[in-house]
Amino acid sequence: MVLKILYAVGSIILPQKYYTHAFLTVITAITVYTFAQGRKTNRERDLHGRTILITGAFTPNGLTLLDSLAQRGAHILALTSEPPDTGAPATLVSLLRNTTRNENIYAEQCDLTSPSSIRAFCANYHKSEQRLDAVIFAHEYAPIGDILSSKNSSDLENERRTASCATFLLVTLLLPLLLAAPVERDIRLITLINPFYAAAARAFSTSRPTRPSSLFLIEGQRALRTAVFMRHLQRVLDALPSGSQVPRTSVSSQTIPVVSDKVQRSNIVAVSVSPGISRTDVVASLFAADSSRGGVSWLGMILYMLLNPFFRILTKSPSSALQSTLHALFLPTPFKYLTAAPDDVRKRAPEEVLKPGALYAECAVVPVHIPASSVPRAGERSEEDKGKKRSDGDSPQTDDGELGGVALGMQVWDDYERELKTWDTATDTEASRRSG
Repeated sequence: MVLKILYAVGSIILPQKYYTHAFLTVITAITVYTFAQGRKTNRERDLHGRTILITGAFTPNGLTLLDSLAQRGAHILALTSEPPDTGAPATLVSLLRNTTRNENIYAEQCDLTSPSSIRAFCANYHKSEQRLDAVIFAHEYAPIGDILSSKNSSDLENERRTASCATFLLVTLLLPLLLAAPVERDIRLITLINPFYAAAARAFSTSRPTRPSSLFLIEGQRALRTAVFMRHLQRVLDALPSGSQVPRTSVSSQTIPVVSDKVQRSNIVAVSVSPGISRTDVVASLFAADSSRGGVSWLGMILYMLLNPFFRILTKSPSSALQSTLHALFLPTPFKYLTAAPDDVRKRAPEEVLKPGALYAECAVVPVHIPASSVPRAGERSEEDKGKKRSDGDSPQTDDGELGGVALGMQVWDDYERELKTWDTATDTEASRRSG
């Protein structure tokens, strides 16, 4: 009787002549959803004994990353601007420890909007002499600004500059510790960037916009700028004396398998990853519907809730957006190859290795072409830059041409240094004003 009633109601709602249409609609939705979730990594890695530092750890993407790494046994340090023993960080860390059965999850206080806080954290970390196997910069992934915001554009630009400077400052302060680590250690620096980098490739410029522009173009410029910086950072690492960074090749010993230094010259690998369009990190931010990132727009929240069924089909879930990050973390580096090893060893070697300095998306390297008109010519540096001693190492003589090449990489590095000085000055001025 119940089944007959349900069938009768179902026939009223969806007449039999529309069954074919409904079936095709469901199949189409499933196909689109599967395509939108992107590729999944086919790699796996045991992270027991590995220490990983994560910024932006308490965002939706960051929490998913914390859970995934904790399940694999990693020792995790999650940076937070809040006191780590109270509030949301303490609660979330406790939950993760219980659900993943991993007690090696810690929240460390470090305000990424304060250069003094970043310096204090790095100084304490140096003193603790803890090992560090990877740093994942997840705080630059979500877009800054939204399509409904009335927030001042200069305030948004300051937020973008602060986020970029925080990445640059953390990298430069942690590098001495990483360079002092044993050369056999596999160390990775991974920055997560928003998916709008492709929109800025053809019109990329190192200068800040002087007039109102599309939010997607501005965010794409920021993302691509970070990718260019990471590519140049790899050049700097590769330019260091090879004797201090490349493990000795040993065929008889399988403990330190290495490859020719023409493929990888440093045990520290810097890459950028674009996780794609995440429903919780990207779309919610664009609609100002994420309370963890500042003020919430009620109009944006309502629109986000109404359109959520479509977003669930057309955009990525946090776990799907995480796949490219895990891929970059799990892939073996070229140091894992044995160039002079026996044939049976070479046959067991994986087909894919992590490409130093590359930009990854959908679990693959993305070749981004930046037009020559966007790349500064040699000798175009400002008088201030010409007169100062470079702090980014000696760049390689040959230009690989990747992500704008050496000239663009040097220009972006110089811009970061100038902005860091401005950030320091502005922070000191604000601190003096408050104390006065």
